[in-house]
Amino acid sequence: MKQEALAQALGISQQAVSAIENSETVDEQKLIEVAKALEVSVEAIKNFSEEAVLNIIGNTYHDNGIVNAGLNYNCTFNPLDKVVELYERLVQAEKEKIEYLEKLLNGK
Repeated sequence: MKQEALAQALGISQQAVSAIENSETVDEQKLIEVAKALEVSVEAIKNFSEEAVLNIIGNTYHDNGIVNAGLNYNCTFNPLDKVVELYERLVQAEKEKIEYLEKLLNGK
C-alpha cells in the first residue's frame, strides 16, 4: 500500500506515515490503527521481516502457479476469441436497436 493510501485510511498526512515508517518505535494505538488499515494483525507487523516474506514467496510460488495447491490456471480458450465474440454480440445488439427505432419512426 502506498503511503498516500495509508495516510488517507488513517486520516493523517503522507509525511506522518513516512515518520511512522522511519521511527524505531510506534505507539501501540497507532500500530493497531495501521494494522487495521492494512488488514493484518499487529503481530504480523511486529514480526515482519523481508527475509521471511521472500522465503514464503519462494517456497509457495513456482512457474506462475501455487505449488502446494496443485492448480493449473491455464486458459482453456483464447481470450481474444472471447473479446471478438463480445464485440460481435454488441454490434448485433446495436443493429437490432437501430432496426427497432427505424420501425418506430416509420410507424411500422
